[in-house]
Amino acid sequence: MTPAPVAAPRSVRRGLACLAFAGITWGTTGAAVDIVYRSSDFGPMAVSFWRFLTGMALLLAARAFHPSRTTPRTRQPMGRRVLLFAGTGVGLAVFQTAYFAAVRDTGLAVGTIVTLGAAPVFTAAGGRLFLGERIGRAGLLAVAGALAGLAILVLGNRAGVVHPVGVGMALLSAAGYAASNILGRWTGRHGAGEDPYTLTVGSFAVGATVMLPFAWGEGLVPHTAHPGHVVLLMLYVATVTTALAYPLYFAGAGAVRAATASVVMLIEPVSAAVLAVLFLGERLTAATVVGTVLMLTAIAGLAAAESRPGARS
Repeated sequence: MTPAPVAAPRSVRRGLACLAFAGITWGTTGAAVDIVYRSSDFGPMAVSFWRFLTGMALLLAARAFHPSRTTPRTRQPMGRRVLLFAGTGVGLAVFQTAYFAAVRDTGLAVGTIVTLGAAPVFTAAGGRLFLGERIGRAGLLAVAGALAGLAILVLGNRAGVVHPVGVGMALLSAAGYAASNILGRWTGRHGAGEDPYTLTVGSFAVGATVMLPFAWGEGLVPHTAHPGHVVLLMLYVATVTTALAYPLYFAGAGAVRAATASVVMLIEPVSAAVLAVLFLGERLTAATVVGTVLMLTAIAGLAAAESRPGARS
């Protein structure tokens, strides 16, 4: 017998570790962008464009200085590659731009929690429809937990705490997140011939191209009294939360179920909520805390089920 039953759980654990790191660093993205908003007139379109463009440049520079040795892989048909890069790039553009708008309109904690709370529901449905994945008992419990947490957060808060426009942008962001998540999983399952680095660079190129006209109309250069401050924050967003985190995310998304990847990324609201309270002056209501705890419980249960020996993706 081959050692596949032993290798599979190890690969899944590595995928979960990659997703967890990406989720933790992404939790700081909204805080950095919120400070940029407070320090300048930058808008979500421009922030998204510069994040894509700078992240892509950093990844290309890293590959130029440290070329990797990869095993040749079978190239997929051109139409499939175009679909992969275009779909992932547009999905990420919708995800992060709508998320930045949600942070601006309803705050970091609520915007992040709603985005990542709705994403598992969209992803589970998409994984079932397009990938033929069984949600399973653990997946159903995770989706139920995410739905319950989202309902408590949105409906349990008094008027003025959760803003409808911001919630709408967060739900749109979740839809874009789900699309890129499912495509990443599809790549890993079918051996699409694109490693995480290539997929990330190509997706960033598409995202930057899509966002350029919108960012141009919004204003590519911010007006601020603290230009160095804004530049440093944007460099952090482009380097740590983009050029480093996205390849790890794609690597992890290719190793676990689409719904699992989405739910694990709910780790992001933890770091986002902590930063919002400690440094941005936001207050967490009881409804927000209860909703967040429910979603974190879903993370723990589904991650444990996915790591169990014999689990199949």
